[in-house]
Amino acid sequence: MRLARRMPARFSRENGPVRLFSALRAMSFANSAIFSALLYFWLAPGHEAQTTVCGWAHGCLWIALSVLCLVAVRLRAIPFWLAVVVTVVGGVGPFAGTAGFVVESRRRRLAAVAPGHR
Repeated sequence: MRLARRMPARFSRENGPVRLFSALRAMSFANSAIFSALLYFWLAPGHEAQTTVCGWAHGCLWIALSVLCLVAVRLRAIPFWLAVVVTVVGGVGPFAGTAGFVVESRRRRLAAVAPGHR
């Protein structure tokens, strides 16, 4: 008879949505940083190669982030409004998605301190 091993708390299934939220938040911040570099290289003359690389990186990361946000909504890791901000508003400006993650992180932190209050 095999003994059931207990998984450490950081690897439990209950932490999946929290880890997904953290990964999406990090991706959003990275996308904003890449977009900032893209704007810089686009405005500075003589940086066509860097503009192309940053443009592709920003575009691919935004697509991946958008798809993962839709999955995260289905898994209840993020609220629907945040997915809309990242996928729709983030198409116009990726800083909106990052701001949305900052707002949601603050909301979660406040909810953890005072669970009965919103």
